[in-house]
Amino acid sequence: MLDKTYDPKDIEARRYAEWEQSGAFECNPDSGKPPYCIVIPPPNVTGSLHLGHALDNTLQDVLIRWRRMKGDDVLWQPGTDHAGIATQMVVARQLAEKGIGLALGQAAKEGNQQLLDREAFLARVWEWKAESGGTITRQLRRLGASCDWRRERFTMDEGLSQAVLKVFVDLYKQGLIYKDKRLVNWDPKMLTAISDLEVESQEVKGSLWYIRYPIEGDEGRFIVVATTRPETMLGDTAIAVHPEDPTWKHLIGRHAILPVAGRRIPIVADEYSDPEKGSGAVKITPAHDFNDFEVGRRHALRAINVLDRSAQLALAGNADFLEGLPADAAEAVVAKYDGLDRFAARKKLVAELEGLELIEKIEPHTHSVPYGDRGGVPIEPFLTEQWYVNAKELAKAPIEAARTGDVAFVPSHGKDEFFRWMENIQPWCVSRQLWWGHQIPAWYDEQGNVFVELNEADAQAAARAKHGRDVTLTRDPDVLDTWFSSALWPFSTLGWPEQTKEVARYYPTSVLVTGWDILFFWVARMMMMGMHFMKEVPFRTVYLHGLIVDEKGQKMSKSKGNIIDPLDLIDKYGADALRFTLATIAVQGRPGQPMKMAPARVEGYRNFATKLWNATRFSQMNGVAIPTGFEPTSATLTVNKWVLGELAHCAATVDKAIAEFRFNDAANALYAFVWGTVCDWYVEFTKPIFLGGDEAAIRETRAVTGVVLRETVKLLHPIMPFITEEIWDKLGHRAEQGALIGQAWPDRLPSPDQAAGDEMEWLVKLITDVRSARAEVNVPAGAKLKLIVRDASAATRARLATHRNAIERLARVDGVEIDGSVPSGVLQLVVGEATYALPVADVIDLKAERLRLEKEIRKLEGEVTKIDAKLGNAQFLAKAPEEVVEEQRERRAEALSTIARLKQALTHLTA
Repeated sequence: MLDKTYDPKDIEARRYAEWEQSGAFECNPDSGKPPYCIVIPPPNVTGSLHLGHALDNTLQDVLIRWRRMKGDDVLWQPGTDHAGIATQMVVARQLAEKGIGLALGQAAKEGNQQLLDREAFLARVWEWKAESGGTITRQLRRLGASCDWRRERFTMDEGLSQAVLKVFVDLYKQGLIYKDKRLVNWDPKMLTAISDLEVESQEVKGSLWYIRYPIEGDEGRFIVVATTRPETMLGDTAIAVHPEDPTWKHLIGRHAILPVAGRRIPIVADEYSDPEKGSGAVKITPAHDFNDFEVGRRHALRAINVLDRSAQLALAGNADFLEGLPADAAEAVVAKYDGLDRFAARKKLVAELEGLELIEKIEPHTHSVPYGDRGGVPIEPFLTEQWYVNAKELAKAPIEAARTGDVAFVPSHGKDEFFRWMENIQPWCVSRQLWWGHQIPAWYDEQGNVFVELNEADAQAAARAKHGRDVTLTRDPDVLDTWFSSALWPFSTLGWPEQTKEVARYYPTSVLVTGWDILFFWVARMMMMGMHFMKEVPFRTVYLHGLIVDEKGQKMSKSKGNIIDPLDLIDKYGADALRFTLATIAVQGRPGQPMKMAPARVEGYRNFATKLWNATRFSQMNGVAIPTGFEPTSATLTVNKWVLGELAHCAATVDKAIAEFRFNDAANALYAFVWGTVCDWYVEFTKPIFLGGDEAAIRETRAVTGVVLRETVKLLHPIMPFITEEIWDKLGHRAEQGALIGQAWPDRLPSPDQAAGDEMEWLVKLITDVRSARAEVNVPAGAKLKLIVRDASAATRARLATHRNAIERLARVDGVEIDGSVPSGVLQLVVGEATYALPVADVIDLKAERLRLEKEIRKLEGEVTKIDAKLGNAQFLAKAPEEVVEEQRERRAEALSTIARLKQALTHLTA
C-alpha cells in the first residue's frame, strides 16, 4: 500500500540507487536488440547543474527510457569536459588564496611568493579533479539521468587524449591544420585566445568620438571618422568611405594623415562603410577589428598591432608601428603612450586630440561590447599567430549530408541555420594559451622548423631525418581548444581509434539533443570530424531546443537575481515535478526562441504527482487488482470501455509525440489523461460502482482500474521515473515482473469503443458545461438547482436515465426534469440537440450579474485597444525589449480569451 503522503525525497534516492546497482542503465552490445545511442553533451567538470543542463538531460533521459522500454539496446554515454579555461581559473584561484601563483608573467607581477611551473600546476589540477570534479555527475543522478555510468569518460582520459593527438597529427599531415597570423578573440586577463561561445556581448553606455584626420596636401581640410575605440587609432592604416557617398567619395584615392602619429594612410572605397552611420567614414585598423581585418585584406593594407597580450600599448621597438612614422613624431608617441593600459590610453589620446582641435564632437553612444565570460573584461580582436583547422574543407561533407538527409534537424529550420553557418565558415582557431588541456603535439628545432607527431620520440626521429643528427626540440606550449576534443566525442567515447565493438555497434549515434546556441560550436564540429575520420555522420538526428528564461522572458543572470537553481526545485518539489515541467516547456521553436520557466509551474506538477498518488491509494483501498488472465477487451461497462479507449488514445499520442520530439505534446497528453480523464472523471464515475452491490461490476472495474494504472505508469515513466517506479512496486507488479524501468512499452491496448466514447464524452461535456455556467455567473456552490431538459432525442433521454445519478451528484443539480416548463430567469445551455436550463432567479440577481459581465467585457476590450495601439507602434516594437513585446502579446491573447468566455456567459443568461 502506498504511504498516505507522497514524499519525493523518500522515494528518489532509494529508487535511483536500486536502478544503478541492478545494472538497469547498462547497454549490452551482445544482446541482439536494435542499438540506440545518445552521447551526453559533456558538461564542464567544474560545473554544477543549472536549468539548461536539467532541460537537456531530462529530454535525453525521456528518449533513453522510452527506447529502453521499446526494446532497444540503449547506450546513453556519459562524460565530462575538461573545460580548459574554467578549470584553470578555478584551480588558479584556489592556489592564489594560499599565496601560490603560476610561473607566468602575469602572476609574477601580482607578487605571489610561490610560483608553480606547468608540471606542478597540472598535478594540482588533477588533484582538484579527483576531489571535486564529480559534482555535476552526482547532480545528474539526482535528476534521474539513466546513463551507463560504468562507461563514464573524461576528455582528458588517456584514451580520449590519444584520439585527440591522432586527429591533430593526421589533419596536419593532410594539410588541414596549419599555423597562420589572424585576428582572434583575445582575453587580456586570461591571456589566451577564446572561442566565440566564450564571448558575451554587454550593452555599454559609451561615447562616439568624431575625429578629424587632416587631408594630405590640403591644409585646413579634414575627413571625419566616428569611432568608439580611439585607443586603437595608432594602428590605423586606412580610412574607408562608401564608393557612392556624396560627402566623401571625392577623397577616394587621396591620403589622410593619422593624427598624433603622423602616418600617411590611404582613403579607400569600400561598401563596408555605411553613409547612414556615424560620419560615413570609418578608420580601418586591421589588427584590432574583425571587419577591418577583412577590409584590410581586400585592399592589401598593413596590419599593425599596437597592443600587447595584456591590452597595453606596445609601441617601443614595435617595427610595424614605427615604420613610416616621422622620427620626431614616433619618439613623442612612444614616450607618451607606450605601456599605457588601453583605457588609460583612450583617455589620454582624446585629451590630446581635443588640445589639437581634432575632435569635432562627442556623442553619448550605447553599444554592444564583447566580454570574456571567464575573465570578465572586454576582449580584444588581437593579431597573433595560432593553429587553425581548414574548416571550409572539412565542412563540405557535413553540408552534403544535411542536404541529402543523412542527418535530420528537428525543428527542420535548424538545417537552414546549419547551412548559413557552414557555407560561410571561417578557419577554426584551435590553439589556446593555457596549461590545462591537450598540449599541441608540435615540436620546434632552433631554426623554427616544426615537427608534428604523436610523441616526442617520433618528433625526434623526424628531426633526425631532416638534419641527419639529433637536435634540441622544444614543444609548443599551447593547448587545444576544448571544442577540438569534444568534436570527437561521438566516436572517441566509444573507444576510437581502437576498432572496438562499441564503435562498430553504436556509431553513428541515434540522436543528439542540444541547444541552438552550440549548433555551430559543437554540432558542426562533430559533423566535420565524424565524417572525416569515420566516413559517416556522427548522429542521425539533431534535436535543437531553446534557451530557458525566467517567467518574464528575461535571460537568467546573477546580476538580475533571477537565476533558478534546479537543485532547489528538486529539494522542494522533487525531480519528477521538475522533469515534467521541463518537458511541458520543450516546444519546438525557432532559433533563440525562449522557453519560460516559473517555479510555480513546478509546484503545479508536484500537485499532479500527488493527484496520481492519491488516485492510486483510492484504488488500492477499493481492492483494485488484475485477475490472472483478465483481458481488457472483455469489459462490458460503458465507463470501463471508455477509459480503456482513452488510455489507448493517450498511449498512441504519447508514443508519436516522443518519436517526433514533441515533448510538450507528450507531457500535455499525459496530464490531460491522468488528471482529467482518470482522476477527475473515471475515479468519480467508479465510486458508486465500488459502493454498490453489483459484484460483477465491481470485479470488472477493479480489473480495468488495475490495467489503467499499470499502463499509465508505463506511459509516464520516461518523464516521471521515480514516482512511477514506486507506484509500480506498491501495486505488486515489481514482485511479479521486475522493475518498471525494464518493462515493455504499452502496445497491446484495446481499440477505443466508439459508442462508449461518444456517450461518456457527452456526459463529461454536460456536467462540465453546467459547472462552468454556474461558476461564470457566481451561483453559490451549495445551491441545488433543478436541471430542465428540452428537445432531447430518444438517445439523449436514454443517456439521461442511465447517468441521472452521476449528473445530479457531479453537476450539483436537484433532479433532472425532461420536457418541463422553463420559468423566467434561467441559465441556459445547449449540449448536442438538447437545451438545458437551470432556474437561478432565486439565487442570483440576474440584472446585476448581466451588468457585471458587460462592464468586465468593456474593461477588457479597452485593454485590448491599448495593447493593439502599442503593438501597432513601430517605434515601440523597435525600442522595447523582446520580452516586453511578448508580454504584451500574451496579455492581449489572455484578454481576448476572457472576453470570449464572458460573452458566452452572457448568452447563458435569459430573463
